[in-house]
Amino acid sequence: MGETTAHDGSTSTAPDLPLAGIRVLDLSRVLAGPWCAMCLGDLGAEVIKVEHPERGDDTRDWGLRTGDTNTSYFDSANRNKRSITLDLASPEGLATARALARTCDVVVQNFKTGGADRLGLGYAALSAENPRLIYCSISGYASDGPEASRPGYDIVVQGEAGLMALNGEAERPPLKFGLAAVDLFTGQYAAQGVLAALFQRERTGRGRHIELALFDSGVALTAYCGLEAMVRGHDPVRAGNAHPSIAPYGVFETGDGPIVLAVGNNGQYRRLCEQVLGCPDLAVDPRFATNLERSRNRAAFLPVIEAELARWTRADLLARLDAAGIPCGEVLGLHAALTSERARAGHLVLPGSEAAGHVLAPPYRIDGARLPVRRMPPALGASSAEIHAELDLAAGPDDRPDR
Repeated sequence: MGETTAHDGSTSTAPDLPLAGIRVLDLSRVLAGPWCAMCLGDLGAEVIKVEHPERGDDTRDWGLRTGDTNTSYFDSANRNKRSITLDLASPEGLATARALARTCDVVVQNFKTGGADRLGLGYAALSAENPRLIYCSISGYASDGPEASRPGYDIVVQGEAGLMALNGEAERPPLKFGLAAVDLFTGQYAAQGVLAALFQRERTGRGRHIELALFDSGVALTAYCGLEAMVRGHDPVRAGNAHPSIAPYGVFETGDGPIVLAVGNNGQYRRLCEQVLGCPDLAVDPRFATNLERSRNRAAFLPVIEAELARWTRADLLARLDAAGIPCGEVLGLHAALTSERARAGHLVLPGSEAAGHVLAPPYRIDGARLPVRRMPPALGASSAEIHAELDLAAGPDDRPDR
């Protein structure tokens, strides 16, 4: 344990950061790539984000304005980073980017397939100058496939990968996820790949090229639903908030608001009937006694259980369910969830600064302490002069990029 400077300048006791000393060049924009780089920054890496001098990352124009150059969308994927502005269409900007790559352990980029190579920022060019470099490329589709040149958009991939087909209610059209799930999972997968390559580099001394495609991640995200579709030979029925194989499981109305109830086994079901609802007859009804029978007789079972749950107030029912050891919870609005005592106690939402709005804390806890937000999401180009000065100090006179 040691003292770590928090985002507000104070110091707090925090675990030694696992990626302290690792340097990341973030050449990506929008969400999947920046999310990957932010995950590495959360774990202690120094992350330098390269942005266009005028418009910056596209997401500086998405969401709600939180500072002169920041928005809520940008802030969500860019904590624990510094920002430098470079015009990669100019020789000077490219020279600086290459000079930065020589000082870094990791490069993350999500140019269209072939775009980085055309700029001289591809894996072959950069690893020739820095053989220990871990290089992560994120694209919409596999770089060696027939759709390599297609741009990747989360909502398009949600449709193409079958994710929309498993989301929503059975009687309604397919529905996208409430957030950019494919982008976010791709960013997480990319960070995992980078971590594995860094670990291997400790043994081999050599870098690797990690490649992630949004479509590949979207297919992986179908998980057990995808495998069930393969076994059935057709799509599973969309179940909305319910579970296609477990009952009762989902969102249920009480007398004064909805709850989430997840009865995962027959023992929990018996306790629900006997200890919570006071309906022991439901526990022994042969139509409902086992999960297989409850699922098979769902049309008869759900109206009965819904009527029993609706007799209770939410607070009373949740207290009884909790006492009986049955998984349950409130259905909160997003603002209510983020301002709840549970979120406050976990220090999961941090106040904003002059440049940025609120930020969510990293989810990682190591040795009992949450990893800190060391840097708030940066204003556009906020560290440009600082990073250029560091390059000048690190380079000899002949190696300094012209500016």
